Amino acid sequence: MIVLGIETTCDETAVAIVTPGEEGGGRILANEILSQIAEHAAYGGVVPEIAARAHVEVLDRLIARALDRAGLTLTQMDGIAVAAGPGLIGGVLIGLVTAKTLSLVTRKPLLAVNHLEAHALTARLTDGVAFPYLLLLASGGHTQLVAVKGVGDYVRLGTTIDDAIGEAFDKVAKLLGLGYPGGPEVERVAETGDPERFALPRPMLGRREANFSLSGLKTALRIEAERIAPLTQADIADLCASFQAAVVDVVVDRLRVAMRDFAGIAGHPTALVAAGGVAANGAIRRALAAEAGQAGLAFVAPPLALCGDNGAMIAWAGIERLRLGLIDDLTAPARARWSFAEPAAAMA
Repeated sequence: MIVLGIETTCDETAVAIVTPGEEGGGRILANEILSQIAEHAAYGGVVPEIAARAHVEVLDRLIARALDRAGLTLTQMDGIAVAAGPGLIGGVLIGLVTAKTLSLVTRKPLLAVNHLEAHALTARLTDGVAFPYLLLLASGGHTQLVAVKGVGDYVRLGTTIDDAIGEAFDKVAKLLGLGYPGGPEVERVAETGDPERFALPRPMLGRREANFSLSGLKTALRIEAERIAPLTQADIADLCASFQAAVVDVVVDRLRVAMRDFAGIAGHPTALVAAGGVAANGAIRRALAAEAGQAGLAFVAPPLALCGDNGAMIAWAGIERLRLGLIDDLTAPARARWSFAEPAAAMA
């Protein structure tokens, strides 16, 4: 089984070709990614119209490059998988229309994948993790704690009530005049800072539900920055370190609540899994690994190259769905919003 995956939901144009491995997991035959960081850097964030135009300009060439790298042709694919949402609707439409065209011409099955589900299943691609497992999905647009019970069977234990973790990192970076994308910049600068200099709040700490809130933390940092302005480089490093330390404390506390709730929904997890762009943050990864160790769980996070948006995760989600006969037709819609996990409250 060989599946082509297309990802265009935000500011990466990505195409990959994946096949199942012999001992579980998958084997990536090609994984092509073109980032649009340079196009959006001047604006401090992703501009939807610019992103959509960039996808149009490079997607066909990227598909050709992936096929060439894998030494395969379109007719050798067993399915065409594409991220059909959630995301910036212009980009989603470009990827979906392209995939539908390829499916129609080659008569190969179309697999309209939820971008978030693809992140959720990446640990099965890289490490062959068995169901059920506890997932922290954290990116620029999403923060969720999810019980992953099986393909298409997800229970949301907690989510953010305002900013996503990655969004908060990006906004802090912009506030402090750091580069874009902001998350890696905050982490880099925090390495030389004092995480105890500023007493920033830990929102939602101790709450019964495993939800997050990052807006107040971001506001508290802004108030501190304005109080000591003008900022020196040491001030900026200390602010970044204090902010990152607060986020880590919040993540650990929320994770403990989710671990408690997991048992009543899916039994004992096989692993703690981190996915999404924020999973590349070293401080958060170390904290999650420590928590998993204390709970007697394996900790699994994708290689850094697969933490962000990529075509390999879309192709793998396509393989998972194709195995179960979950094939889509040409009426599959593009979705700007698309939930993939049922709230835990709905399961009660």
